[in-house]
Amino acid sequence: MDKSKIRAAMRQRNRALAAEEREAASARIFRQVEKHERFLGAEVVAAFCALRDEPTTEAVLKRWAQQGKRVAVPRVEGEQMRFFYYEPSKLVRGAFGIEEPGEEAELCPPCAMDLMVVPGVAFTAEGDRLGRGKGYYDKYLSQSDFRAYTIGVGYAHQLMETLPAEEHDRQLDAVIVG
Repeated sequence: MDKSKIRAAMRQRNRALAAEEREAASARIFRQVEKHERFLGAEVVAAFCALRDEPTTEAVLKRWAQQGKRVAVPRVEGEQMRFFYYEPSKLVRGAFGIEEPGEEAELCPPCAMDLMVVPGVAFTAEGDRLGRGKGYYDKYLSQSDFRAYTIGVGYAHQLMETLPAEEHDRQLDAVIVG
């Protein structure tokens, strides 16, 4: 399958999940993330504000911040993405209808992150990731000062045997599905 066909098939499967299934799978995914040694040792955790077909993150972002983690979430700025420290009161509706940090949010530089939790359309157990096609994460992970451990997260059906890959596609350190 080519990338566009995989994206269409996964979008359909993700949207077919009932709200209860989505919540239960999200809880399983993030329980596993929270048990990961890299999460336990991380001070700064980068994550994402979820689209409606991604594992839900609203509650987990708040929980992590309350547990003393410094949490960062992305803001899309044209062709690039930057991460800012998470403050629920400073989130605004941004690119693609996703909540993202507003203008007054504090920038989190790539070198400050210990762990990044990465969404995707599909993954392999080896850490290959298929995104939505804009390359935001591949560009971000390619920065010379990015050093964080990366964990891809998705629903169980998003784990595939193989994915088509190109030279610019960045591999993740681990993948967790639920």
